[in-house]
Amino acid sequence: EETVPGRDRDPDADDRPGFRALAELGIRSPLRECGITKDEIRAGAKELGLSVWDKPAYACLATRIKNGERITAEKLAATEEAEGILFEMGYKDFRVRMRGGDALVQIRAEQHERAVSEEQKIKAALGHLYREVSIDEKTR
Repeated sequence: EETVPGRDRDPDADDRPGFRALAELGIRSPLRECGITKDEIRAGAKELGLSVWDKPAYACLATRIKNGERITAEKLAATEEAEGILFEMGYKDFRVRMRGGDALVQIRAEQHERAVSEEQKIKAALGHLYREVSIDEKTR
């Protein structure tokens, strides 16, 4: 398997099929190759006064489904709805990862404490979509 320089800065990179697909297709990621992180890019954009410095990343919904699990229209729809609900609740830059019939909500450090304090509210809001909903102990 071809390696992608800078990958060591992202501990989950080896678990993501998208990175393998990029390598297989010969697609380069210059900033990643230089070891520049998303947080560093955001900080630089903020320093330059760019209005999009804190714009959430919008990765493909299929990346929210656990590796090896079948991707279905129903799973993608549930993920899209769950993320829409959290966005309406005022959260930004988060992921709802589907693990079987359960959901793991990953939220950036800035909003993690709030999410933990509102865990029951989040579970109630997403409960119709998943068997179990939990807030990831680690932050994104």
